Amino acid sequence: MEFLGTTQVASYCGRRKNCLLPDLAPTSTTKETYQSYCLPGYRYLNSWRPSLLHKVVLVPEISDKEFNCTGRPPTILPALRSSLHTRYSTRDWHHANMVQLKGSEASRYCAGRLNTDSMRLMQNKDQLTFLMQEDSKRNLGERITNIDFWRSELIHELECLLKETQALETVKQRLDSAADALQGPLKVALECLYHREMRKGIDLVHDDVEKNLIKEVDVYKDCQEIFTKLAQKINQQLGINRDAQHALEHDLSDKNTASFIDEKCFNLRNTSNSINFYHGVEKADGTVSIPETWAKFTEDNIRCSQHARANSAKLREDAEAKLESTSEEMWNHFVSTNLALNNRIAEVADIKNKLQAQLAKVLQEIFQTEDTIMLLERCIKAKEYPLKVAQTRLEGRTRRPNIELCCDAPQLQLVTEVYTIDDTLQTLQRRLQEAQDTLQMLILDKSNLEHEISVKTNSFFIDKKCMDMRKVFPSTPRLIGFI
Repeated sequence: MEFLGTTQVASYCGRRKNCLLPDLAPTSTTKETYQSYCLPGYRYLNSWRPSLLHKVVLVPEISDKEFNCTGRPPTILPALRSSLHTRYSTRDWHHANMVQLKGSEASRYCAGRLNTDSMRLMQNKDQLTFLMQEDSKRNLGERITNIDFWRSELIHELECLLKETQALETVKQRLDSAADALQGPLKVALECLYHREMRKGIDLVHDDVEKNLIKEVDVYKDCQEIFTKLAQKINQQLGINRDAQHALEHDLSDKNTASFIDEKCFNLRNTSNSINFYHGVEKADGTVSIPETWAKFTEDNIRCSQHARANSAKLREDAEAKLESTSEEMWNHFVSTNLALNNRIAEVADIKNKLQAQLAKVLQEIFQTEDTIMLLERCIKAKEYPLKVAQTRLEGRTRRPNIELCCDAPQLQLVTEVYTIDDTLQTLQRRLQEAQDTLQMLILDKSNLEHEISVKTNSFFIDKKCMDMRKVFPSTPRLIGFI
């Protein structure tokens, strides 16, 4: 604990004792490595403590009377005086005045010469500034003339490019219209194929109608693919045209802006209100071209636009020729498919009539066979009672006693009768089975004929439906995209 009046390194060690510690204290802080000191000028330590050592100052002994009741020693102030004052000599004072006078005279002489040179310099610079300003104005005028020339070239080329782009867009619309017009016949042909897939059994034949329909669908799809590819090429060409148009418009916009700025700069005067200081602007060179590259840039834009216009015109002519050639081909396939479909309808109707006539004959035979079966069943039923009588007689005669159990003529006749009736029944059963099999065969034929008639009827109605669907075909103007 520090007391008031002591230095920051002083600590109180006790009354009437000096306890000055060494400058270099031990650095150990453990009890095993700590060594106590018992030298003159050091306080003997009986117990181990960490080496928290402070350098102290000598404090004069204080009597018990002087020591107050609080235990605080009187304040001790260090006796330090270091105030020094600088003083000049008389010689220094005179020397300084002489130097001041001579310096002032030299400054006055230099100021006179500077004023004369400045007047001459201002006249020269005024004349130079006027000449430079006139040269800048003349150069600005020439630059405005060059910009106006290239502006007129850009405007002319831009108008031609816009006209060609419009014509190419019109052809693209015709291609899209032709492709949309083909969507109807293509849908009809696909629906015809789909409906004809509903034919049953043997009628699922790869006939001329199906061949023509498949070929017709392929032609429609090929034409649509051709139109789509041409439309994609036109889209790409339109993109190129728009790029060229954008380059021309951007270049034209830049030249309009540059012309406006240069005209504004050309019209500036020393008395204009819009002039101002822009310090350091002459050091920042923001130019990106020279007159040669500037003119070449615009010339390249115009050349690129002309090349795009030439490709656009060629593509437009190819698209128009393809529209004309495909329309006739599609019409020929449509007519050919209709003829094949009419022939097929006639064939199906003819075979359907024949099957119906055959079905009538089979039905008549079925009725007769059913009558025969009914008679055979009655006949078989009638033979059961004589068989029962003969078997009952034989069974009764088996109960004759002893010697009476004789194989006489009645016994033999009864046995023969039973065998005969049984054979008759078997014969009738076989004939009944044959009749029933014949009836089943006739019923199967009837079912097959009915099925075939239903198949032919289904095919007939399908082909008729397909023919009704194919009554309409797009006109030539629609096929070439004019409608």
